[in-house]
Amino acid sequence: MSETAQSVWNSCLAFIKDNITPQAYKTWFEPIQAVKLSDKALSIQVPSKFFYEWLEEHYVKLLKVSLNRVLGDQAKLVYVIRMENTYGNKQPFTEKIPSTNRTNHGSQEVDVPIKNKNPELKNPFIIPGIRNVKIESQLNPSYNFDNFLEGDSNRLARSAGLAVANKPGETSFNPLLIFGGVGLGKTHLAHSIGIEIKDKYPEKTVLYISAEKFTQQYIESVKKNNRNDFIHFYQIIDVLIVDDIQLLSGKAGTQDVFFHIFNHLHQNRKQVILTSDKAPVDMQDIEQRLLSRFKWGLSAELQQPDNDTRVSIIKNKLYRDGVDMPEEIVEFLANNIKTNIRELEGAIISLIAHSSFNKKDITLELAKKIVDNYVKNTKREVSIDYIQKVVSEYFQMDVETLQSKTRKRHIVQARQLAMFFAKKFTKASLASIGSQIGKRDHATVLHACKTVDNLASTDKQFNKFVDDINKKLTL
Repeated sequence: MSETAQSVWNSCLAFIKDNITPQAYKTWFEPIQAVKLSDKALSIQVPSKFFYEWLEEHYVKLLKVSLNRVLGDQAKLVYVIRMENTYGNKQPFTEKIPSTNRTNHGSQEVDVPIKNKNPELKNPFIIPGIRNVKIESQLNPSYNFDNFLEGDSNRLARSAGLAVANKPGETSFNPLLIFGGVGLGKTHLAHSIGIEIKDKYPEKTVLYISAEKFTQQYIESVKKNNRNDFIHFYQIIDVLIVDDIQLLSGKAGTQDVFFHIFNHLHQNRKQVILTSDKAPVDMQDIEQRLLSRFKWGLSAELQQPDNDTRVSIIKNKLYRDGVDMPEEIVEFLANNIKTNIRELEGAIISLIAHSSFNKKDITLELAKKIVDNYVKNTKREVSIDYIQKVVSEYFQMDVETLQSKTRKRHIVQARQLAMFFAKKFTKASLASIGSQIGKRDHATVLHACKTVDNLASTDKQFNKFVDDINKKLTL
């Protein structure tokens, strides 16, 4: 690789990084490699045709400005599209991507495999819940993109889901792993993708299944001595959606069979969609070879919805149910139920039910009563923001100081305690905790947790810190 090409691209990246979110930068620009520089034309290598199309659609202006800053107004950008896998024994044909006049971008040849149209598939053996003649998708039509509202907390995952639904098996998001805490919409999004694919590609076989049911089916196939039939059945699926994949933890036999199914589907450009309550890096007792495959595509996190998103969710729910509710009550619900979407919708249903059964108007007083009762009967998850606030106040500093880059011992220890309690009290991934507490990486969070454990067992004063903060967070 030309050092000159790399230095030009590094200068572009420095500008790009300052103008987009860290997650977008990591997803769309870190995988790009500079290839060569010829006169004013910089060639960059991207992983797929879809990747190229996404850059052209969403970041073309940013790319042009960054390149013009480094090479001048005559700068051109040429994409080199790398197809890493050879799929099956099919011979590829060559498709030329047209250049776009508005950006002075060049074009490059790309190999795209011939599409394979499957005949109607027959179920080779009876699986409970799936009819023997035709494979039913097991999808819930009430979970769709129309009622999966977009917000800052889910924008990446939702956008990736739509991209997969438009071109299943043909994007760089294979597998697409959606992870996040309880009630944040992982299952909803997975079903939405499947429903969208069925609408756009009715000839494709789509199957949704929980990891728990997959495990039960595998055990049953071993008992009946038809393990090969079980594997073959899953290998003929076009789009496989597996919910709660972390439940394969510790199940060596199920992991092994899923490994072979996954490999076959991926090599044949079949789409795999997974959901998990944790990121791959945080999964325990999952074989390394399987974890590495989970990381091949995109891991997209669903976080707790912000206030604007919660308001939109409430209004959408009320609209679908044909219920009018004063704006002040909508705001009250959004401000007081922050843990997850499931709890929020549950409170709305309770409020509507109480109003209907008791023949009373929906008032702020009734809303407060419902929320008080609902919160008392619901195990609430402490937020990372709240943990940082409690720790900062305990050590008499502000949150900005806690998150700062300083290496002063008492501030470092406060930051480590915040990370420790975030891991203890939330379902956020290590990467998410690090990102929210001073933009650190997951390794820093892991080190912080180990340090707190060690100091708590050897330092009486530090152990008192841990006990005091723990009491404040569990009141």
